[in-house]
Amino acid sequence: MAAIGVHFGYTCACVAIFKDGRADVVANDAGDRVTPAVVGYRDTEQIVGIAAKQGQVRNAANTVVKVKQVLGRSFTDPETRSHAAKTKCQVVNRDEKPYYDITAGGQSQFVAPEDVAKLIFCKMKETAQSALGSDVRDAVITVPFEFAQAQKQALRDAAEAAGFHVLRLIHEPAAALLSYNLGQESSSGNSHVLVYKLGGTSLSVTVLQVSGGLYRVLHTLTDHSIGGESFTQVLAQHLASEFKRTFKHDVSGNVRAMLKLMNGADMAKHSLSSLGAANCFVDSLHDGIDFECNVSRARFELLCSSLFNKSIQPIRALVEQSGVSASSITTVVLCGGSARIPRLQHLIRDMFPDVDLLISAPPDEVIAVGAAVQAGLLVGRDAVDPEDESVTVDVSAADILLKEADESGAELFTVLLPSAPLPARRHHVLTGPGHLSSLCLEIYQRGVREQPEKLSKVVFQELQPSEEARRSVDAVVTMKRDGSVHVSCVEQVTGRSEVVTIATAAAAS
Repeated sequence: MAAIGVHFGYTCACVAIFKDGRADVVANDAGDRVTPAVVGYRDTEQIVGIAAKQGQVRNAANTVVKVKQVLGRSFTDPETRSHAAKTKCQVVNRDEKPYYDITAGGQSQFVAPEDVAKLIFCKMKETAQSALGSDVRDAVITVPFEFAQAQKQALRDAAEAAGFHVLRLIHEPAAALLSYNLGQESSSGNSHVLVYKLGGTSLSVTVLQVSGGLYRVLHTLTDHSIGGESFTQVLAQHLASEFKRTFKHDVSGNVRAMLKLMNGADMAKHSLSSLGAANCFVDSLHDGIDFECNVSRARFELLCSSLFNKSIQPIRALVEQSGVSASSITTVVLCGGSARIPRLQHLIRDMFPDVDLLISAPPDEVIAVGAAVQAGLLVGRDAVDPEDESVTVDVSAADILLKEADESGAELFTVLLPSAPLPARRHHVLTGPGHLSSLCLEIYQRGVREQPEKLSKVVFQELQPSEEARRSVDAVVTMKRDGSVHVSCVEQVTGRSEVVTIATAAAAS
């Protein structure tokens, strides 16, 4: 069985396929393993990827970039306002939702962010299917840990509109761990893993506890003020100053010239991750003048020294806030395209000198590979044949709730398992009056668009009255990697236990 994993980022997208027991990233029709998440609208077509990015110089007003920033958001959302202020493509308000005002073929049209994302997902689907040679639709999509439910649902809707059958949405830190198979081979012992992701527009650092194949997020920090584009902008400004010094023309205020320099700086930045120097050439930068400049890695590191310091500062803050000491972290996983930068890797090694730094896989491909691994686990699992009364669970798109009810009819909902990277485990102690002769606990899920839906019920009957003022029940809820939910309850006075298993969803989230 084959399946697909897609990482849809703010600036780039990457697709991997799971086939014959392994996950591999697939190159697109241009031969690139990572595709710019850029859509350009032209008179008779829409183009996606590197051609759209390069065409932005001439078609900026009709080129959509960083659409993920506004997916599932209202027009008044601060993220939408920030996006609208920076993009060259006009964002307008229609029914309190953001739309792009596109002019193509002499006609104006309003395009929803979900429709832009759909085109990018279509590109990913075509890329994957061309490698598989068949119409495989089953896919796992990654989402940032900080995404709210509305953003998750918008991403899922866009993927499904592109023809994907979304098996599940998984969080990016969990996908990064899956790509390296962390914690999946050992069934005992705890370890702490730090996932460092420096993407195109944001930096996120997450500490997870890995225990017997279960991932638990202890703390996460995200900074949207720094990303790979921050380094590109610094390098582009340096190139602009070099052009001014050589030709006495200031192009820093020329939008088209700066877009050309940004493209050139971006390519030079990528080259400097593997080479000691890079040559940047821009054709007809200003007044027909061609510009060529050689940049050394040492010069680049000097220009971006303050950005490097800013990039590692969240690690220190995260270690302090999570309550996990730096010495207890056993592994650091690097992901995101900008984590390729050698200077950044060196600084992280200095912070964790005795820790395994996992960089064997290209950082901008790690998350997509993890998503493909998860997809392979889901399509390859044994067929589930639940009984008629069994209820399937929409796992990570919904909180798992527990409702307590006593003889007086009083009810209380408790969130036992919030939406989180899978697998996950939660322990909770429930209490009730000691005189009760029965206890009833009901397991619910809070749906995406519906009221809580009852999944199962646990009943303790014929309990002897206790002299204790309160009864207590230990409840442990475990959601495994295949999406099944296992509930174990033990009544502390009598020691009686009840175990319930809720079957895996066929199309989990």
